[in-house]
Amino acid sequence: MSTENEGTAVPPAPSAPPVPVDTPAASPAPAPPAPEQPPAPAAPETGSPYAAPAASGSAPDSSWPPPPPPSGPSATPTQTSAYGQDGLGTPGTPGAPGGPGGPDAGWGAAYQQPPAPEPKRKRGGLAAAILVAALVAGGLGGGLGYTLAKNDDTSSSTTVSSSEGGGDFKRDAGTIAAVAATALPSTVTIEAESSSGEGGTGTGFVFDTEGHIVTNNHVVADAVDGGKLTATFPSGKKYDAEVVGHAQGYDVAVIKLKSAPSDLKPLTLGDSDKVAVGDSTIAIGAPFGLSNTVTTGIISAKNRPVASSDGTGSQASYMSALQTDASINPGNSGGPLLDAKGNVIGINSAIQSAGNGLGGTSQSGSIGLGFAIPINQAKYVAQELIKTGKPVYAKIGASVSLEDAAGGAKITDTGAGGSDPVEAGGPADQAGLKPGDVITKLDDTVIDSGPTLIGEIWTHKPGDEVTITYERDGKTRTVELTLGSRVGDS
Repeated sequence: MSTENEGTAVPPAPSAPPVPVDTPAASPAPAPPAPEQPPAPAAPETGSPYAAPAASGSAPDSSWPPPPPPSGPSATPTQTSAYGQDGLGTPGTPGAPGGPGGPDAGWGAAYQQPPAPEPKRKRGGLAAAILVAALVAGGLGGGLGYTLAKNDDTSSSTTVSSSEGGGDFKRDAGTIAAVAATALPSTVTIEAESSSGEGGTGTGFVFDTEGHIVTNNHVVADAVDGGKLTATFPSGKKYDAEVVGHAQGYDVAVIKLKSAPSDLKPLTLGDSDKVAVGDSTIAIGAPFGLSNTVTTGIISAKNRPVASSDGTGSQASYMSALQTDASINPGNSGGPLLDAKGNVIGINSAIQSAGNGLGGTSQSGSIGLGFAIPINQAKYVAQELIKTGKPVYAKIGASVSLEDAAGGAKITDTGAGGSDPVEAGGPADQAGLKPGDVITKLDDTVIDSGPTLIGEIWTHKPGDEVTITYERDGKTRTVELTLGSRVGDS
């Protein structure tokens, strides 16, 4: 999921064309009456009643009448990736027949020369003029009404004023406004820039009073090797920061503010294991660079297996995610996902695209399918990064296929880089697992693919005991094993 924000400048509103004013024509001198002539016989009608006869030596205009518009829904171009982009329709060409300001069509003509018609105003100009006039009239009406009311001592007001000013109004605890007011001062907008000047924008939140900020790995990846990193609070205070540690597989990173203030207020961490589908959610971030944006939704699913990438070709991240329909866009990455009480239950990390799923490089927008790293997992990772600067991953010690398969996670015949598919002496080896075995469950969680298995293993800590259900030669078997550990990204 890319964190770069690609804004587009808003074009200025077009000025309304002036309304043409008809100039009174001078009265012509009266002509002497012509001698009365018998009426000429009517000419026979030929051709289409919708086309005027072509002038001598000129080709007939084939553009009128215009063809009917094509049937079916209009196409809306979109970009595909971890984010979507809306397409806009194309207006008619100004000045073209039938377009804004275009000429009217001649829909038939008499053989006798008709009287000169009144000049017609252009439709586009008239519509714009009417719109502007309506706006101006509204403004004048408001001003005039205020003046009359002010000068009329006998008039009485029918408005009702609040006894409390908006700034003095106290929001009840648990309301979205109250949660936002408490959480916003502890969120930051992160700007990461590489040594070559490339970078993007993301979000983070205060993790402790020492100045540690938790965010996504892909938010700060550009600044890891000699880059520049800053964090800006909603108050406008901006601090330089440095990367303490980052975990590519978990997509979690910790940065630390330089010269951190003494009044930092860490956000309260909730329990993501106790979250239920339908619970309210509040997301805070900087979508497309719009810092301190608050959106709301619900938990729409739990334990959603997600494999995501920022499209740079680096190692993918795997998570058993909280799914939410709160609006999440580029720049929300790394921001907190809160429950109704303001507790952090997740870190916003990725969204589904209508085009090509997760992991593309083009940006799009929210379609209501956002994914957050559960805070229980992120908390463990962050604490390890603060303690050692390196991530620690749980593992079973076996290589599995990353291809999508409904049957489960199959242990491959060869390991990565030609290594053994089952690590000698590792947890899987001690449990008797072999190449070709298909793992279908980890504890009570159904495993449908390799990425699902990896994401589920990483919700555990090294040393946890788990139950593995697998299939071999058409038979289902169950075995218990103790998860091992791997330090650092590989």
